[in-house]
Amino acid sequence: MSTNDRTRVKDMMSTPLKTIPSDATVSEAATVMRDNEISALVVTSSPRAIISSSDVLDVAADGLDPTEVRVADVMTEDVETVTPDLYMEEVAAMMTTFGIKHLPVVDEEYVGMVSSTDVAALLS
Repeated sequence: MSTNDRTRVKDMMSTPLKTIPSDATVSEAATVMRDNEISALVVTSSPRAIISSSDVLDVAADGLDPTEVRVADVMTEDVETVTPDLYMEEVAAMMTTFGIKHLPVVDEEYVGMVSSTDVAALLS
């Protein structure tokens, strides 16, 4: 297989990127995810952060009120990112190595999201 036949992140990533501020509630984050049929949001904070459906589920499982808990309280900071030109097999290796399901795509700014679902779709 030549490098021209290999799929890059830019061919699979979800755009436009959905984001949420760190001071939003977990309930608001869950609504954005549900309404957009996605399972993670980039948090507009520094350092880079993400909130996933797993984080939302943890809030519910812990018996906390999602209308009171802030995204900042449960988000994952210092997330790994990828560039649009990275090959998808490299993304799959990163996801396996780091045990993650979502990678924000950065090209100076956030430009998209690639997920384990995208990797599975490519392989099927």
